[in-house]
Amino acid sequence: MACSLFDEMPERDVVSWNSMIVGHASCGHVDRALERFRRMQISGVQPSEYTYSILMSVVFATLGGRELHGSLIRRGFSTSNVVLGNSLIDMYGKLGLLDYSVGVFLGMKNKDIISWNSLIICFCKCGHGELALHWFWLMRSLGHSVDAFTFSAIINCCSDLRKLNKGEQSLALCMKLGFLCNSLVSSASIDLFSKCNRFGDSVKLFQELEHWDSAVCNSMISCYARHHFAEAALLLFVLTLREDIRPTEYTFSSLLSVIHSFPVEQGTQIHCLVIRLGFDSDAIVASSLVDMYSKFGFVNCAVEIFSRMTAKDLTCWNTLILGLTHNNMVYEALDTFKELLQSGPRPDRITFCAVLLACTYGGFVDVGLTLFSSMIDDYGIPPSNEHFACLVNLLFKAGRFDEAVELIKEIPYEPDCLVWESLLDACAIGDLNLIEGMVERLMEVMPDPSMAYQLLTRIYEMQGKWESLVRLKNTMRSLVKPVVGFSWIGMKNQIYVFDAKQLGQPGGKDVYCTMRLLTWEMEDEAVTSRSTMIDSI
Repeated sequence: MACSLFDEMPERDVVSWNSMIVGHASCGHVDRALERFRRMQISGVQPSEYTYSILMSVVFATLGGRELHGSLIRRGFSTSNVVLGNSLIDMYGKLGLLDYSVGVFLGMKNKDIISWNSLIICFCKCGHGELALHWFWLMRSLGHSVDAFTFSAIINCCSDLRKLNKGEQSLALCMKLGFLCNSLVSSASIDLFSKCNRFGDSVKLFQELEHWDSAVCNSMISCYARHHFAEAALLLFVLTLREDIRPTEYTFSSLLSVIHSFPVEQGTQIHCLVIRLGFDSDAIVASSLVDMYSKFGFVNCAVEIFSRMTAKDLTCWNTLILGLTHNNMVYEALDTFKELLQSGPRPDRITFCAVLLACTYGGFVDVGLTLFSSMIDDYGIPPSNEHFACLVNLLFKAGRFDEAVELIKEIPYEPDCLVWESLLDACAIGDLNLIEGMVERLMEVMPDPSMAYQLLTRIYEMQGKWESLVRLKNTMRSLVKPVVGFSWIGMKNQIYVFDAKQLGQPGGKDVYCTMRLLTWEMEDEAVTSRSTMIDSI
């Protein structure tokens, strides 16, 4: 209807064109917004500062961003203009061109608080947290005022850096200046404590808040999910619905990441709610649904959701490849990777980690070595411990022990526990002195030595070293906290957890009585069937 009204207008000024561009951009139609901008120039209408500000907020390609920058310079607009300057800083930050953002910032004669916030947020989003903290210090030193957006960005930056002390200092300054009641600052603070393993402080801060909104609830649900309190995350989600707090795509993403702890019916109910609220087309939620169904083992559902997605970002591709790999569908995972190379975005380190894992599960040694070389040479991605661990495991499973050992020697840094664990797990039937030496190295790099002890226990059992096994188990009792396994089953919207060391289960007497009754009935049916068969003979 808006397009029809616009086409019927006898005269169109810059406000009319800007309104249409905003309409297309707000509906996610970036190409149509850019096409309107081209038609606007062809029709002879001069774009305004607001026009360029709108377009820079929706451009996600480097070439398009530079073209807009060049266009506004040709039109005579100065980049020292505060509105245009702030938009350019934000645009180049989204494109990952930090040097351009800094250049625009330094070229601005007049800078407001939005200019400083935009640059600090750019540093945070591009992974340069230390620079963000430095510019925040510079901002304060030069006497510029700060607001809730500034503190939200800085606390999020401290969360990503896992710098609790810096975060607590920023939080203290927030309380002093009266910004803690702002939901952006509160949600960032909850996230800070959560990521820095201060779960209790996150809960305490959340409980002390007088007002809840979607931002703080999302942070708390994400906190529960990160610390594996799946039931608490689900209960808080239900409570937010009762309080009429509308969930966002981040709410569903956090919730779906832990919903596999519940029966599959809970997951399908969340999926139905996603569709009802119109989030099924969102890339973040769709990726979370693909991950959820993959963890449940319903790979066909995951593939169907992926195929229906109109806009597939790299996270969606990586999630599907990992899901196929973990469900032992290695051929399909490699085919998906080939499809990604042909029509999808450029792969990253997570993509190659997923396909190398698929090669390990499938035993595709040559393919794995080729992909590892391509990752370094063709895509310029430096291999991490995860990549080396996959390749070491792949070579060992193929019986190429010497190549795996040489690969570990060539790692340009100290291998972490993933590499040593892969090596130790693969050479369980090798030289015992070598294995014990590797266990010592593994315990040096692991914060919790229980995994190393368990691996050595299994190796002693495989090689029949019973005296060594007894000595090791005695050592483990004094040094390692035992890990108790458990299982759970969901019935009638309730989760029943069964502990491996639990001798009695609440309501266990009724369960065993019911089992005895079922056994008697089965025995009676068996006797009756046998008698009927004998009579017929």
